[in-house]
Amino acid sequence: MPVSVLDLAPVLPVVVVEDAADAVPLARALVAGGLPAIEVTLRTPAALDVIRAIAAEVPEAVVGAGTVITPAQVAQSVAAGARFLVSPGWTDVLLAAMRESGVPFLPGVSTVSEVVALLERGVREMKFFPARAAGGTAYLKSLAGPLPQARFCPTGGIGLADAPEYLALPNVGCVGGTWIVPADAVAAGDWGRVETLAREAAALAE
Repeated sequence: MPVSVLDLAPVLPVVVVEDAADAVPLARALVAGGLPAIEVTLRTPAALDVIRAIAAEVPEAVVGAGTVITPAQVAQSVAAGARFLVSPGWTDVLLAAMRESGVPFLPGVSTVSEVVALLERGVREMKFFPARAAGGTAYLKSLAGPLPQARFCPTGGIGLADAPEYLALPNVGCVGGTWIVPADAVAAGDWGRVETLAREAAALAE
């Protein structure tokens, strides 16, 4: 696996799964569509079981944990098989736990000061969240001049239509999004639709 989460695929699916039974078919659909990296958010009671199932049964997927906000969640996620970690924000305590985990991580930022603080701590790859609400492509473009060493995965309010605008920026490695895994498709077990959406997203790299 590459050292950088940002280089795994142009789009990082942000997945909220209520039922662990959906984990494996969902992951297989995303991988078949060309998106091997999957961020499973820790927003449901099933999340750790979802990570565990994907890690065990879909080895071609690179499963990670999102919405990581405590050191305990860092430990639980890695124990379940998460191969990367994503947080909506960061503190020194959380950052230390993510560093010690031994897996790649993307701490969340939304201000220049947060970016500079992470650069001071030797972190150059970050999640920009909530992307649209925090200024979108215009904001990220303005950061590229003074802070060219920072690279981002913008997430929050991004869809297929505007993802190319983000990916065209020099400081964006990939974008995160929920549009690839619509809740109604998951509820219906419509994995063919998920694969189609993943294929469309993966094609953005071409």
